[in-house]
Amino acid sequence: MIGRLHSVVLDCPDPDKLAEFYVELTGLEWADSDGYWVTLKGADGHPRLSFQRAPDHQPPQWPDPAFPQQVHLDVEVDDIRVAEQEVLRLGATLLRGGGTRSRGFRVYADPAGHPFCLVWGQED
Repeated sequence: MIGRLHSVVLDCPDPDKLAEFYVELTGLEWADSDGYWVTLKGADGHPRLSFQRAPDHQPPQWPDPAFPQQVHLDVEVDDIRVAEQEVLRLGATLLRGGGTRSRGFRVYADPAGHPFCLVWGQED
């Protein structure tokens, strides 16, 4: 091992707004913000998820290779039906063409356009 994962960083036009989305989605806690950079952390300090202001951010348009994903997160959920309603309420968008019940995941975009997946066990 060369090192340990410190954080995952997402470029976006409004770090505070996107961080609020991920606080609700993941339960991570607000660690710090300076208007340009926001960091969220888990209860033990890890994992860290950070958001960096990028005024000219061009969101990915999954699955279009001309506008690649750049990064994505897999978020494990207990009940896809409940989780999907909640992420849509928070401002996520269901992306067509990726993920199915039989494959155990569905693909969404966060409010800034970053793809992420909700994943669940085979019993759902």
